[in-house]
Amino acid sequence: MIRKGLGGGSFKPLSEESVYKIHRTVMRIIDEIGFEVNSVAALDLFKKAGADVDWEKRRVCIAQPRVMELIAMAPSSVRLCGQDEKHDALLGGSRVYTGTGGTALYIYNISTNEKRLANLADLKRLAKLVDHLDNIHLFMLCTYPNELPVEQVDVNRFFAGLDNTTKHIMGGVYTIGGVEQVIRMAEIIAGSEEALRRRPIVSMIACSVSPLKLDGKYGDLVIEIARRGIPLICPAEPLCGATSPVTLAANLAIQTVDSLIGVILAQIVNPGTPVIFGSVASSTDLRDLKYLAGSVEMGLLNAGGAQMAQFYRLPFYGTGGMTDAKLLDAQSGYESAITSLLCALAGTNFIHDAAGLMEFAMTVCDEKFVIDNDILGMVMRAVEGIQVNDNTLAFDLIKEMGPGGSFISTKHTRQFMRKEHYQPTLSDRESRQDWEANGGKAIYQKATEKVRQILAQRGYHLPPLVRQKVLSEITGIVE
Repeated sequence: MIRKGLGGGSFKPLSEESVYKIHRTVMRIIDEIGFEVNSVAALDLFKKAGADVDWEKRRVCIAQPRVMELIAMAPSSVRLCGQDEKHDALLGGSRVYTGTGGTALYIYNISTNEKRLANLADLKRLAKLVDHLDNIHLFMLCTYPNELPVEQVDVNRFFAGLDNTTKHIMGGVYTIGGVEQVIRMAEIIAGSEEALRRRPIVSMIACSVSPLKLDGKYGDLVIEIARRGIPLICPAEPLCGATSPVTLAANLAIQTVDSLIGVILAQIVNPGTPVIFGSVASSTDLRDLKYLAGSVEMGLLNAGGAQMAQFYRLPFYGTGGMTDAKLLDAQSGYESAITSLLCALAGTNFIHDAAGLMEFAMTVCDEKFVIDNDILGMVMRAVEGIQVNDNTLAFDLIKEMGPGGSFISTKHTRQFMRKEHYQPTLSDRESRQDWEANGGKAIYQKATEKVRQILAQRGYHLPPLVRQKVLSEITGIVE
């Protein structure tokens, strides 16, 4: 049983009063302090939209009524489509989906305990792996092909995803030319420009720079993506004590402003642009100011971010599931599980980075995808909660069986045993004797076996005629 799109929201780290206080602070920051914009085109658009622009300081301030008016133009839900409709995800409200993420630079080899630079072949392999993992609903392009020049990165990363999984493909972009190539490629695969807008099989990420800053390059990318009507994700990554004040509340305020900058600009460019409010907020190790990916505070910040997104009626991209561990050890498991669970129970629409990432989000590991798939199955079961109705309460059955009765062989047990109880694919639930008889394998060893089984299967590829059309029309794709 695949669980996705379930309604979260049972966990609320912020009270209703706290949400309003953060909102009021956010509006004051945008109005009284403003934010720096390093894209000339974006500055001009903000000015035309009624913002107060200081051209010398490149500072933009917007009054609260206009801010709220622009936010209200953004759709409250965004559909991210797979090439196979069964993988469609409707982001919005408190519906929960999970996926990969990161753009990691390295691949960890569990057999040698070493890492190496990631390449394009790794991304293709990981797309195929994720295509077979049911609890990972969306494929965000999770590694960077270090061997390619930046001009070829966008088109090759998206082609690697589209040609190896039927799940939705999301990814960061690096050049305007790359954006144009990727959109044209997606139009060919979707069937037409109109078909792609109707069923977007790709979405793109353009980040703000915390605190309170829009980079010139990313500002231009936001404009181009919004102009083309492709779903756009606008995340920000304030770090407690470094690029935001150290307190979680202040970090949430900075994160909200930073993310809203992209949301607002997209609506100025093209009202109604499908845009997703995003957070990669986390804490820092205050001993040496390292970024931390597995802290419980990261889970709390992104759970709070989900509440802020729900307040503004925006779809939310939050972050969980990572670890700072260097091995697939207990730390890797508990950090990944805790942050994913907090995000999911808060109703994060898309938990990105939820599978595969380790070592401060710099490295991915094949086996961790498989282990995280099991963790996410448990997380989604927790989101589903406990269903209470006459059938699940089973009063008549309890009455029939009476004191000392056994429910093992009843029809009710057969009816609900798989629906009510998640069955992990890797966790060991055997007796010690049976476990030893089967080789006494650790979880990472079982994960290695499963990775090999999946990769030995025939994988998905684009239909031959479509694939050939893409290769003939789009330049720069490395075969």
